[in-house]
Amino acid sequence: MGSSRGTERIRSHPSLPLVGRAARRAGRGSYDKRDGEEMTIITKAACVGGGVIGGAWAARFVLAGIDVNIFDPHPEAERIIGEVMANAERAYGMLTMAPLPPRGKLTFCKSVQEAVQDVDWIQESVPERLPLKRGVITEIDAAAKPDALIGSSTSGLLPSDLQSEMKHPERMFVAHPYNPVYLLPLVELVGGKKTSPETIRRAEEAVAEIGMKGVVIAKEIEAFVGDRLLEALWREALWLIQDDICDTETLDDVMRYSFGMRWAQMGLFETYRIAGGEAGMRHFLAQFGPCLKWPWTKFTDVVDLDDTLVEKIGAQSDAQAAGRSIRELERIRDENLVGIMQALKAGNGGEGWGAGKLLADFEKRLWAQGGNQPKSFDASGPLRLVETKVNAAWVDYNGHMTEHRYLQLFGDTSDALLRLIGVDFAYVAAGHSYYTVETHIRHLGEAKLGQALYTTLQILASDEKRIHFFTRIHDTVSGEVIATAEQMMLHVDAHAGKSVAAPAEVLEKLKPIAEGHARLGVPDGAGRHVGQKR
Repeated sequence: MGSSRGTERIRSHPSLPLVGRAARRAGRGSYDKRDGEEMTIITKAACVGGGVIGGAWAARFVLAGIDVNIFDPHPEAERIIGEVMANAERAYGMLTMAPLPPRGKLTFCKSVQEAVQDVDWIQESVPERLPLKRGVITEIDAAAKPDALIGSSTSGLLPSDLQSEMKHPERMFVAHPYNPVYLLPLVELVGGKKTSPETIRRAEEAVAEIGMKGVVIAKEIEAFVGDRLLEALWREALWLIQDDICDTETLDDVMRYSFGMRWAQMGLFETYRIAGGEAGMRHFLAQFGPCLKWPWTKFTDVVDLDDTLVEKIGAQSDAQAAGRSIRELERIRDENLVGIMQALKAGNGGEGWGAGKLLADFEKRLWAQGGNQPKSFDASGPLRLVETKVNAAWVDYNGHMTEHRYLQLFGDTSDALLRLIGVDFAYVAAGHSYYTVETHIRHLGEAKLGQALYTTLQILASDEKRIHFFTRIHDTVSGEVIATAEQMMLHVDAHAGKSVAAPAEVLEKLKPIAEGHARLGVPDGAGRHVGQKR
């Protein structure tokens, strides 16, 4: 698909799957295939418990196109989950422009039994009390179909304890995510004594389908891996507050301005490998290993969370929040996480790194699936190709869409045209593509925060090497044209680095569109130059 002179389009921006990078990614990434066919593990899911974690699980499934049944007896469950869904949709609008599938249907059920019938994956997220969770999981087991996967969001309870009263314990496991589940991709997969290896394998494949990274923990242990690390840091942090070494904001600043950023992209051991210099990890361990015996930490001594300390931490936390509501803090958190993941997606020479590479591979799946990409077209008028909405990440200080986002939408529209004529990831992987060689944009109006937009494209001329086309951005409600772009793309052999004729199968798909658009009038603004009077 297109890029600018063999590199990346000028339109490229961190919130997009960049086309030049996408071309280099083509052929990479794995989705589960057997006998050449893509396998889908989850077609319908259920969430039992709709709090912070359960509601975010529901959002992750729904935005991946999966229908979700949800049961939560809380009287305001629908409102709470609705707010979580709104934040998740806002975050995905910033996270990717890959074509998401039609969103799944969210159905609120009146009982556990109603929720779990005829679903493929059931995620239990009730409060962290063993008798309660074990009872709910046993109830799920009795009502679910035989091959349904049953995951628990527990933060530390052993899966063997949770599955002890089940009739079919082999299909139950821990699926421990991190908040917000709809953005953070990690899920720890932990089997119990009676969990089958096939269940863990299926779970690992299933979470990959919804853009998550399933890490299999080899042995069940209380709190698994992630929470054990968090608990160690949390204990030391509480002592630092208790002993008035610092306040909560100072402690958070120490983390977010230093090792927190390192951990976000490389974790602990690889970070310390670098700290060892050219001699690597062995040198690091030799140099800093003796420090472990120094009395720096109070890990073996637990702070007393009495009323005084609780109030002290609460007051400092209130001051740190500066009046921001939980929903405001969630939105700030989501924006920051999106920015980090987009930066990681651009890292490693455009190949992606860590969570960024996972996002890039998930986007590749979405582009391959096509989402709402039209499968056919009516060439009697300009093609309507992209539908979107101006989200918070797209606007400047005036609340208007920034200039590079216009270019982004024009690029997305040309990519949609290319996919329509068969220039997809497989085509690019084979070594050919269309590169954008010229662009002229006119700004006729203003797109504002929350405004729904769509684009149309009209081919002005084409031959075996070139496509010359005119694109408009419209307001969805009024149809008003907000901006236009006139562009030229050139078909190239990416390996040879030169223009070549497109193959017959691409030209055959392009031909009826070009012939239909040849009967249309020349659009207003086509052929203009910068500064020309209207």
